[in-house]
Amino acid sequence: MKGNSTVTLDIRGLSKRFGGIVVADGLNLQIGKGEIVGLIGPNGAGKTSLFNLVTGFVPADAGEISIDGQRIDGLPPHQRARIGVARTWQNARIFQSLSVFDNLLIGARDYPGESVFNNAFRRRELAEQREKSMAQAEIVLARVRLDHKADAFASDLSFGQQKLLAIGRALMNNGPCLLLDEPMAGVAGHIYETIGDVIRSEAAAGTAVCLVEHNVGFVRELCHRGVFMFTGKIMADGPVDELLKDQRLTELYFGAKADKRAAAELEVTA
Repeated sequence: MKGNSTVTLDIRGLSKRFGGIVVADGLNLQIGKGEIVGLIGPNGAGKTSLFNLVTGFVPADAGEISIDGQRIDGLPPHQRARIGVARTWQNARIFQSLSVFDNLLIGARDYPGESVFNNAFRRRELAEQREKSMAQAEIVLARVRLDHKADAFASDLSFGQQKLLAIGRALMNNGPCLLLDEPMAGVAGHIYETIGDVIRSEAAAGTAVCLVEHNVGFVRELCHRGVFMFTGKIMADGPVDELLKDQRLTELYFGAKADKRAAAELEVTA
């Protein structure tokens, strides 16, 4: 972990197996407050599976997950989100028939949802919470540079704008941990720059950011450190440039010369 940063996301001994396929093999990973960590490795390495385990969409077989010292393993996804774990997906997963603004409101950590009890007996509290969420959504819209699209249907956005909307919805959680799954896939130009700016801003505000990304240049430019995964294992953890200069890692990543012997050698020496 970078420096002496306070640990925000603490993963210890995390394991998951689907039959004969191991997607997490005793993973240990700590990410500090304000740190940006990039998960790299070939497809099937277990990177997205790690996000699914942290957010509770897939239950772990063993291990512990903590956010700011609070254990969250065993909790359902919505409770982990309320504690402050936010994520995006490889595909945007936005609500196409809702407006951009309403998509953001749904992402608020304290979003009250629909409840007969709340609507009958907690109307004032709900109104106050909605006003708070709306004010936050205005701020997030400006951060992801979609304020001019607030009233547009999400379906009318370009692919890149939909990626920004998905990130904005995650920012509405306003929690200590942000997980981004391939945020740069399929984007370029000003949207590429905006996403980078947003991630830097989140880290500067103290958020622990972990991203899965195949755009190696983006990872090198943005991340404080890289974590190389292969077949459910963390094979190396350190400065991104050092990982990318390791011939064994590049062979595993790009696959042309990768074999079981190379993987075994890397595991022993990492």
